[in-house]
Amino acid sequence: MISFHCSSLANSDYFNRFIIATILLAGVVVGAQTYTNFSQENAQILSFLDRSILIIFTLEASIKILAQGKNPFNYFKNPWNVFDFLIVAACLLEPFLNLGGAFLPVLRLARILRVLRLVTAIPKLQLLVTCLLKSLPSMFYVSILLFLLFYIYGTMAVFLFGENDPIHFQNLQTSILSLFRVVTLEDWTDVMYINMYGSDQYGYTAEDLAKWNPVSSDSPLWAAVFFVSFVLIGTMIVLNLVIGVIMNSMDESNAEMSIKQEIEKRRSNPEPVRDGLHDLQNRMEELSSELKVIKKMIEETNHSSK
Repeated sequence: MISFHCSSLANSDYFNRFIIATILLAGVVVGAQTYTNFSQENAQILSFLDRSILIIFTLEASIKILAQGKNPFNYFKNPWNVFDFLIVAACLLEPFLNLGGAFLPVLRLARILRVLRLVTAIPKLQLLVTCLLKSLPSMFYVSILLFLLFYIYGTMAVFLFGENDPIHFQNLQTSILSLFRVVTLEDWTDVMYINMYGSDQYGYTAEDLAKWNPVSSDSPLWAAVFFVSFVLIGTMIVLNLVIGVIMNSMDESNAEMSIKQEIEKRRSNPEPVRDGLHDLQNRMEELSSELKVIKKMIEETNHSSK
């Protein structure tokens, strides 16, 4: 009986909205505590709000655990619930852990992380985070491609512009860091103009010339081709690859969420005719995709035979 009432409460829209409002209040309280004078003048109010928020989060976790009935550990099968529970546990243990001032920032971090519970409370935010996590394997290969691009262009920049512009291209690590600035489009034209017109004509002050002793040389054509091509490849192409990977992961996450919603709908309101038609439609879509693959294979076979 208790589990039924707790389950109804946990799935209630009003309960979820109240939790979201509490999370937002927790964010405001943490932000207010960053203002030293304000937090000292209103220490009692902020402390009361902090304790109240912690009590609400503790009750929320208890309600969700009780909603599992005879299998309370099912609560921990959801990674988002584990995340919520760890934050609440850390905040509850804070008064009992005398870890000293060195660990004070770590304890405050637990309070700040309560704002991240907004992700667990809003399904659309969960979808975005899941999408980003799914894209990590593909992002790894995009990162390798980006590293190769930076390494090749960084090495070329040292050979081409190292003597003229030692501030930006003195060695490989400095060159890669400067190219990172270029790819973010942060005053990248200044770096290009230094190497187009020479360090004694643009960008370097008298103090810089005395300190770095550059061998000034102008490269109007090569510098323009080098930096414009790097910006086009690094910013326009590689970043679009990143966007493409995220969009693909978003489609996969949306498909998984649709399947979960369909399963929940069938469990709560089973309709054999509707479910059968839905399965038939999915099967027809799979057959259509398979036919496209077979058609493409036949076309390639006929083309190769000719």
